[in-house]
Amino acid sequence: MKFFADTMLGRLARWMRIMGYDVEYEPSIDDDEIIRRALEEGRIILTRDTLLARRRAIRGRFVFIKGDHLREQLHQIVERFGMEEERFLTRCLRCNLLLVDVVKEAVRDSVPPYVYTTQERFSACPGCGRIYWAGTHRDHMMRELSLLFDEGRGD
Repeated sequence: MKFFADTMLGRLARWMRIMGYDVEYEPSIDDDEIIRRALEEGRIILTRDTLLARRRAIRGRFVFIKGDHLREQLHQIVERFGMEEERFLTRCLRCNLLLVDVVKEAVRDSVPPYVYTTQERFSACPGCGRIYWAGTHRDHMMRELSLLFDEGRGD
């Protein structure tokens, strides 16, 4: 399942990418371009824009995001589309491509020396070249998602 988030949903798009969803987000394009690209690429539009949601061209191809806050928005997505923990942190947060594993030696000159000596596993984006590893930021994201997942179950 693929999505296109409108200009009001940048934080939601980022967190959905963290969760492994394929979400395009470009804050500088207008509604007509979002619609064109979403239809062309078979994406569901995520929007908080009532005027965009009323457009005939996207009938049945959008989700109106109701919540004002990120946690509410993520709950709505999880309730509607589910959440698969094995997909967490598998996409580039910048350009949305699936990450690929890279050998440690390949990133020696691209990461801080401390990171290189303390980490064994690295991933990279085949598009933008950004490198990822399991640092404290990853632990924070996983805690947040775990809390969301637990709340989503009603625990």
